[in-house]
Formats: sequence, C-alpha cells, structure tokens
Amino acid sequence: MTAEFRSDFLRTLDERGFIHQCTDMTALDEKLSAGTQSAYIGFDATADSLHVGSLVQIMLLHHFQACGHKPIVLMGGGTTKVGDPTGKDEQRKLLSDGDIEANIAGIKRAFEPFVRFGDGESDAIMANNDDWLSELSYIHFLRDYGVHFTINRMLTFDSVKLRLDREQPMTFLEFNYMLMQAYDFLELQRRHECVLQMGGSDQWGNIVNGVELIRRVGATQGEERSSFGLTTPLVTTSSGKKMGKTENGAVWLNADRTSAYDYWQFWRNSDDADVGKWLRRFTLLPMDEVRRLEALQGSEINDAKKILATEATTLLHGAEAAANAAATAQKVFEQGAAGGDLPSITANAADLGDGLALFAPFQELGLIQSNGEGRRHIKAGALKINDKSLSEERKLSPDDVVDGQIKLSIGKKKHGLIKVQA
Repeated sequence: MTAEFRSDFLRTLDERGFIHQCTDMTALDEKLSAGTQSAYIGFDATADSLHVGSLVQIMLLHHFQACGHKPIVLMGGGTTKVGDPTGKDEQRKLLSDGDIEANIAGIKRAFEPFVRFGDGESDAIMANNDDWLSELSYIHFLRDYGVHFTINRMLTFDSVKLRLDREQPMTFLEFNYMLMQAYDFLELQRRHECVLQMGGSDQWGNIVNGVELIRRVGATQGEERSSFGLTTPLVTTSSGKKMGKTENGAVWLNADRTSAYDYWQFWRNSDDADVGKWLRRFTLLPMDEVRRLEALQGSEINDAKKILATEATTLLHGAEAAANAAATAQKVFEQGAAGGDLPSITANAADLGDGLALFAPFQELGLIQSNGEGRRHIKAGALKINDKSLSEERKLSPDDVVDGQIKLSIGKKKHGLIKVQA
C-alpha cells in the first residue's frame, strides 16, 4: 500500500517507485500542495549526451511538470570543471571550456522530448552554474559559506570515505565539489525560488548539504527558508548490474549515439524480473495497465517487453520511430528478414571483389569488440551472415550480397547491415 500524500507529485512518485529518501516528507507534501513550486536536478557535462542511467532523473522532472510545477534543469558548466568525486576511485578527466560548452549543447537535446521549456509558470528552464560559480571570489566564498561546513562532517560522506577507505587520493579541488553543489541550491533559491533538489541516492550527502546551507544562511539573516531534498533509489537490474550498461557500452539518449532501433531493442531485452519496475519508471502507461502487464507470466511476458520497448522509445524518439523500430524487430526476429531500420554501414561492391575482412564490419557495427571475440562466436555458432552460421573465419564476398545488402548477426538479438553500393 502506498503512503497517503496530498500532492499529486509525491503520490505519482510513490506508486511508481521513485522515492528513496526525503529530508522532511510531511512538510514537502504540504509545500507541493500549496501551489506551483520549483525544483532542480543537476547534470554535469562530462559527455555530449546523457545515457539511460540519467533517465530516472529526467522522468522526475517530467512528472514534476506534469503535476503543475516548474522544473529547473541545472547544467554543471562550473562543477564539471571540478568533477564530482561521488562513486569514483580517481579524479575525473578535466575538460576544457570548449569541451564543456559542446557537451552542454549535446545534452540539451535529451531533455526536449520529456519537459516543456518556455516562459510560462510551469515551463521548465535550463540554468548553468558556471554563471555564478565562475564569478565567485574564492576568499569571499570561503568566508561567507565555508564557515557553515566542518571537515569532520565532510569526511563522513560516502564520496570521501570511499576514496579514503581504498587509499585512493582525493584532490582538494574535488573536496570543494560538495560546497559548490550546496551553493548551487542556495543560488537557485535566490534566483528562481527553488525549494527542492532531487537526485539519486548517491547524492544524498551533497543534497543535505544544500538544505543545511540554506537553513544556516537564512538563520544568519533572521529568515526561515523552506528547502527540501528528495532522492531516488539507485537503479540496478535484477542481476545487480548498473542500469544502462550493455556489452557494447552505454545506451545514450541522443539519436546520433544510439539509434531508435537499438534503443527499442535495449528495452525489449530487459530481464523478466525488471519489466514491471521499468514500466513504472520509464513509461507513462496508467498504473492499472502497468499492474496488468507486470502480472503476466511465461511467454506472455514478451508481450509486456514489446510494450515497454515501444512506450519508452515513443517518449524519446516519437511514435513513428518507435513503430518503425518495432516493425523492424518483428521482421528480424519473427520473419528472419533484414529490417531497414537496423544499424547499418556502407561498402563499395569493388571492395567485396577482393574479399572484405570478416570481423571489421562486425566491429564497426558494434556487434563485437575484437577479432578474438568474433572467433569465439564462430566456434559457438553465433556469428552469422544472412542468418547462416559460419564454420570458420573467411572473407566477405559478392556472393554474400542479397538485395543489395549483407545481414550480419551475433546470436538471435544483435544484427546489422552492410549496404553495398555499386
């Protein structure tokens, strides 16, 4: 049974399994029931796209807006220059200003299918903490805000303890990260009346720091300021693996990094035990339908997986791309055909005349990582050309071309095409 919440937002999060910790659930519920509020989640710009591991937080922002509130997407243009030490054994690679700006431009595209940006009361805004962090005077920052943090307490946070317990060095630059994140919350409250910071459970210590800083700064000014922290459970698969990682690496949210077909296939390949959890968190299906689907047993669970894949892909890539991905999958897996939306590369017919090295196109399509892996798949009968297993390594030739293309497969689930040009 779910908790009794007054606010639509917390009710939605509760029934879909998003809630892990909250600094003051009762007071937050009351605040969210009193009218439109602002909340933020921060995203550092360490790559030019977010991956599926960030989707929980993006869905939080979606539900927050759907319940009539104002989401704030905070890009870490400033904090990326420091690097979040949370969960890391070593310092992150430091990026140039140009790299960070390019990454932010790429990341912005991931949010547009999920939240509505604009100037309205509940329209989302995108902020960049470089706007205020790069303007700070270090001495003034330490005098005004450093006095509210103690080294004793900072040493108890998991991000620090993990590094120290493993006897891995933590630079003073990284040690400052938690102060900067706390200051972000204070600055967003000043600029946008933000009352809530959300994030994964690994960010709990940093989020509590921000809540405490707002309280302490308010107290020095004779003010009582409302601020709250809310975290989600860390998302792992039923086997305990980090969600969003595959044999071929991260599943990115930008289409130029992960195609709609590959994205659809990622969800279709979910473990049976994860289907209900993913339907709750990564689709907008009504809960009655979610409960019906997660109750399916045996072979019927495959129907739920297809619905999960199509619903999740529709959210990110649109209904047409999702339908095309589903149709391609049906052709590939149920009819044995080579669907047109499969990942593909091109080759010239002339290259095939002299024989094309077997494993190179498999690697280019991301089906294998090395020649050795390819040879192991041949021995297992899993490496296929046009759905036929090979008995030994050989070259690709014009005889392999069918209707202007060659279908490459690893097992039953990983496929790609070589489109042959005259």
